[in-house]
Amino acid sequence: MTFLEWEAQVPPSIKEDSVWKSKAYRLALFVSDLAWHDATKLLKDKRTLSLADQLIRAAGGISADIEEGYSRGTGRDRARFYEYGLGSARESRGWYFKGRHVLGEKVSQHRIALIEEIIKLLITMIPDQRGQILSEEPVPYRAQCQKAGSEGEEVLVNVPMQ
Repeated sequence: MTFLEWEAQVPPSIKEDSVWKSKAYRLALFVSDLAWHDATKLLKDKRTLSLADQLIRAAGGISADIEEGYSRGTGRDRARFYEYGLGSARESRGWYFKGRHVLGEKVSQHRIALIEEIIKLLITMIPDQRGQILSEEPVPYRAQCQKAGSEGEEVLVNVPMQ
């Protein structure tokens, strides 16, 4: 499955909403669908039952927070929800790292790289909305796979499911 194949399955009512214009939102919605599949695998191992629940909540929270923020009237209010999404993205990345023993390195590294793309986008979106720079040191996030056209695009083309 590729991102484009997944995108073709997204209902028009979602794609016609203005929040769909946000790449961070589209990637976050994609990650939440991937997390659904990955959590199913985690649920088969008793050691990762609670991890599956945490992963689903955190991954689903990224797009939910972007949706909520996008619907806010002021930039400061919008930025606050984007910050929540940033927290959920970082949490999701951590759960994928913790689940790597069951999910496998290939799947875990793919999801982590995809989430890093979302983190980069949110780190840019937050100051734009707030009108000031974030109060954290810049971190050079880089995707693990950079073979396709632009940085990070490989995570949208080669999506491991096993």
